[in-house]
Amino acid sequence: MTIRDTMNERWRDWSPWLAARAGEIGTALAFSTRLPLRRLSPADGNLAQAVWALPLAGLVVGAIGAAAYALAHRLGLPPWPAAALALAATLLVTGALHEDGLADTADGFGGGQGRERKLAIMRDSRIGTYGVCALTLALLLRASAVAALAAPGAAAALIASHTAGRAAVPLLMLFVGPARSDGLSYAAGQPTPAGVLAAAVIGLVVVIAGLGFVHAIEAAVVLVIVIALMAWLSVRQVGGQTGDVLGALEQAGEIVILLVAVR
Repeated sequence: MTIRDTMNERWRDWSPWLAARAGEIGTALAFSTRLPLRRLSPADGNLAQAVWALPLAGLVVGAIGAAAYALAHRLGLPPWPAAALALAATLLVTGALHEDGLADTADGFGGGQGRERKLAIMRDSRIGTYGVCALTLALLLRASAVAALAAPGAAAALIASHTAGRAAVPLLMLFVGPARSDGLSYAAGQPTPAGVLAAAVIGLVVVIAGLGFVHAIEAAVVLVIVIALMAWLSVRQVGGQTGDVLGALEQAGEIVILLVAVR
């Protein structure tokens, strides 16, 4: 057997595995962004199987935000407008998906009485006072942190924050079951421990690259605490997690990474 035949055989062995992983990356991007990809529903692709790729989707979103910040900085804009434009770019590419989850979670947890009422509020597309306040604070914290960083550090922190925020989501999905018997979170299913571990490793590697080892460990510790608090709060409030809760966790993860970066 020639070397070429051996390489072809190995490629045939690996190509189905690579195709499956590429499909999962596409699934993660389709759910996390508004990029021109085929729109999926949980029934079309196993989102739980693709959770390992959510940090990669976050890396793409963060890179787009970092590019917007770098361009604004290159054009001579001050830090605050540059930070605002970077956030605007990420909002545009994600369709404010996670921000919507944060607002709905704040409204439901803060304004509802009883589990069913809270879940009903979270499903309502209208936004209330708690949601407005949560969104305002989240945007202010993120923009001010990015503005406080120097140009290379701001771009790196944006990429790290979006990657880590999405790496936190599978962990909550693994340990906290869905609050409803329908909806996105229920249809997605429970991720495997291997997928959750892969997401965590990808997230940690990117955060180390963006913030340095010491800051990355600090951020990881704080993020684990935030995940534990969100798990406790969601079980106490509505008996489990929902797609909105996962979005709120992603937002909290972004904020944690950016605040650690700016210390």
